[in-house]
This record gives sequence, C-alpha cells and structure tokens, in this order.
Amino acid sequence: MKVKDILFTKSYTGFYFDDQKAIKLGAKNDGFNYLGKPVTPGFTKIRQAGEAVSIQIILEDGSVGYGDCAAVQYSGAGGRNPLFLADDAIKFLEKEIKPLLLKEDMVEFKSLAEKYDHLVINGKRLHTAIRYGITQAILSAVAASHKVTMAEIVRKEYKIKGKEYKPVPVFTQSGDDRYVNAEKMIIKEAEILPHALINHVETKLGKNGEILKDYLVWLKSRIKSLGKPGYNPIIHIDVYGTIGLAFNNDVKKMTEYLIDLEKTVAPLSLRVEGPVDADCREETMALLRDIRKALEAKQSKVEIVADEWCNTLEDIKYFADNKAGHILQIKTPDLGGVNNTIEAILYCNKTGIGSYCGGTCNETDISAKTTTQIAIACSASEILAKPGMGVDEALMLARNEIARVCAIANWRCK
Repeated sequence: MKVKDILFTKSYTGFYFDDQKAIKLGAKNDGFNYLGKPVTPGFTKIRQAGEAVSIQIILEDGSVGYGDCAAVQYSGAGGRNPLFLADDAIKFLEKEIKPLLLKEDMVEFKSLAEKYDHLVINGKRLHTAIRYGITQAILSAVAASHKVTMAEIVRKEYKIKGKEYKPVPVFTQSGDDRYVNAEKMIIKEAEILPHALINHVETKLGKNGEILKDYLVWLKSRIKSLGKPGYNPIIHIDVYGTIGLAFNNDVKKMTEYLIDLEKTVAPLSLRVEGPVDADCREETMALLRDIRKALEAKQSKVEIVADEWCNTLEDIKYFADNKAGHILQIKTPDLGGVNNTIEAILYCNKTGIGSYCGGTCNETDISAKTTTQIAIACSASEILAKPGMGVDEALMLARNEIARVCAIANWRCK
C-alpha cells in the first residue's frame, strides 16, 4: 500500500536519560536527581528527561503505522550510540528520511526494514534510535495494510513454525524503589522480578555482597507472606557489573558468591544480570563465559544474563556462540532496526541460549507494544515490562498486549 504522508512529532519516554558513568563514579542522590557534573558526552545533567520522536506513516486508505524513535536510559555507555535528542532528530528525519519513505509501498516488512536499518547518509549509518523507530513504523504500517497483527506479519515473513501464539513470561523492573515496587510485583504475581537496580557497590551491593544478600532474604520473605500459595516467581537481579567490582573480577570468588545467593533464595530460581562489566566486549564476554562454566561445574542452577557490551545483532551472535551467559538481553533500542531484534531472538532460540526481549524503562507505549508482539511471534524466553519504573503501568501494558494479540491471532488461526 502506498504512503500518503509522514508525520514526525516530539514525544516523551517513560523514564529518563542517566549518565551511567557518572553514577558509577559515585554521583550522590539529591531526591530524585543526582548531584555533580555529567561525564558522558552529550549530557547536560546526570539525569535528564527522556525524549523520543514518533513516526506516523499515513497510508493511502487512511490507516496509520506507528513507530517511536527511542534510546536506552544509559545512552552513550557500554559501547552504545550517543545521547538521542528529539529536536535534532526531527530535523534530520524531515530532510533525509521523509522523501525516501514517501516512495515506498508498505507491502512487505523484512526487505524494507533491512533497507532502512542499513541505510547510510553522509557516510554514516542512522542513529540506533532512528533505525528503531523507522522499522517499528514500517512493521505497523505493513500490518495495517494487511489488517493483521504485527506478530502475524513477523511469523509469516520469517517463516516461524507453529500456529499457536503463546504468552511470554514478563519481567518487571523496580528501579531504585526496590521494596515497595517489589511488593507491587508480588501482589500482581509477576512471573519474573524484581530487577532491583544494584548499581553501586558500597550502597547497594555491599563490599562483600552483604547488602544484596540481605535484600534477597527480605524479598523471599515478602514473596512468602504476600504471594498466593503456589506462587514461585523467578528472581532476576540486575547488578550492573558491581559483583565484578566487589570481587575484582575473580571468577572463583564471584562464582562462590553467586552460589551463596542461590542458596539464599532457594527453592526459588535465581537469575543475575550483568555480574561483570570489563569496559570492553571481549573481556566481558570471556568473564561471563567463564562464570557460566564455573557455575555449571558446581552443578549450580544460577542463570547469568548478559547485558553490557552485548548490544548489536553481531554481539548477540558472538555472546551466544561463546555461551557467555545462560540468557542474553536483547536490548531492543540498541539493536537499531526491530528486524535485528527478530533475528536475535531466533538466533538465541536456535543456539539454545535464553532470549530475553528487553529494552529500557526509557521507551514509549508504542515501542513497548511493538517489541511485545515481536517477542510473542518469536517465542522469546522472557520480555521486559516497559516503559517506566512504576511497575503497574508497564506490567499492565505488557500483559494486556500479550492477551489481546494471542487472542486475535489464535482466533484467526482457527
């Protein structure tokens, strides 16, 4: 179907841009803000409001395809693209991208998505956030032109076997409010929780990991007291490399600590995201690979989740091939085009690595719904409830989208 017009509007994300490097260097909280000067290029403050650009592709029959250009909370860190600012992006999109999209026919997603994901303008590939938004809008427009869900388009074009569309387990994230938000998750019986934002050794992990261990004791107790009988969520903690900092990246010591945490939460299952961050891809991969080997040698069931430095489709394949972790977070905005998210989930599934269709709290309702449909189509191991850090809103959005899409897609399969 032909494109009639394209609109770009400045949008707002569900959270903020944070200068991760400044926070790791010890920036102090000032209420919800951080004190100090930013150190990552592009930031004017350590914490600043998140921005996005909404793309609306208007088709000749009046239907509309939607996509949002958005970037992760910790933009510019861990090998990612620089800070994404909406006003600059809109000028670029109007000048360089709109004339190209107006010539397209929204009949097939995959070929168009790959075209714009690899597009080079003025000698550079597009910012990951722009590639993310454009390909979302294309997927939405193609689905609208065929009058089906985005999940159905993905299944058809990527030749994914299986007729039934099944719910994907949802992982909720707490942010700094790791106590009240965790209780919300327990009451609403989130399948995977709580994230906990353990991003500083002295204040959140403990020099010997004691603060995190105490938190897990509390969390297990609250699950028992607030949860219904038979409620056994997976405990998934994101530690932002702090275990590596506390134990000097010593694999033996980190393994022993992780097994201690496993015993603390038993009989619940434990996932630990980003135990180490070595400030480069190769060393981070090697450490995660070695931690996995050491855990398995001791018959531990702790699952390591890779995050930092596992940003692109190439990175996902590299970490998967080396078994650098049990699960890989596919941080959807970092991969650029959502076609890469699809390929990444399918590659993880093929190689026997867990596929976590993640992203960031700093996304929008549109990008969250799009990637939720992709996760359903590709049978991801888990999906992140996003955007924001309020728990209720993101969990509602993810669960409702999953229920609606599975219902209508399965109805059509009858």
